[in-house]
Amino acid sequence: MRIITWNVNGIRAAQKKGFLTWLDQSGADVVALQEIKAKPEQLDDELLAGAGYSVAWNPAERPGYSGTATFAKKRLTETRIARGFGEKRFDLEGRTLVTKHAGFSLYNVYFPNGKKDDVRLKYKMDFYDALFTEVQGRCAAGEKIVVCGDWNTAHKEIDLARPKPNRKFSGFLPEECAKMDEWIDAGWVDSFRVLHPDLRDAYSWWSMRAGARQKNIGWRLDTFFVSPNLAGKISASEIHADVLGSDHCPVSLDLRT
Repeated sequence: MRIITWNVNGIRAAQKKGFLTWLDQSGADVVALQEIKAKPEQLDDELLAGAGYSVAWNPAERPGYSGTATFAKKRLTETRIARGFGEKRFDLEGRTLVTKHAGFSLYNVYFPNGKKDDVRLKYKMDFYDALFTEVQGRCAAGEKIVVCGDWNTAHKEIDLARPKPNRKFSGFLPEECAKMDEWIDAGWVDSFRVLHPDLRDAYSWWSMRAGARQKNIGWRLDTFFVSPNLAGKISASEIHADVLGSDHCPVSLDLRT
């Protein structure tokens, strides 16, 4: 089973850049999108049809901001969809979309960006804590979980091109990286890094300034974390840096079913 996560930085803009053609050719069973920046009523019929996929939408209340969507080959009924995880200040931004699939639940997550100011940084840290508590409780009850999306944090120095000058900025602050350490310490597996432990220059986001993508001055912000009870099913995880259309690129996870 192949799952792909991609921050599209606006689904309507991505559509104009060939998103539906890419989706049709992706070979994915499930595609999790972040930062869709649109509500379903703003989308045209072709996009709503989803190229043969069943689609769940979780837009933000604020127009043109945030939001998530999950496309699945197998039909997603409302009984298999949860929008958010019950904390209003996070849920109104459409940051979490949970869908149930054969053998696991998928958390499609657009983690907050803390660069604006200290208020948003605290919001980001609180979001990390709340989501971690949520999924840990479900794991304790025996549920198998995949959490994917734009984590908005590079975990280790290997995960960004210029770690030292960015250590004082949100996205690579010690306290943000420590939040990701909590997942690893609890047995969660970063699917890409467990398969490619020493691979450098592997990034999923590049600034749109000064030719950063062409020079591969990037950050690895997008990945899959797999719960301990599902980690043995990982067979592949890759970054698809050749796919254009956003400042992020898609990342895939293959699970043995």
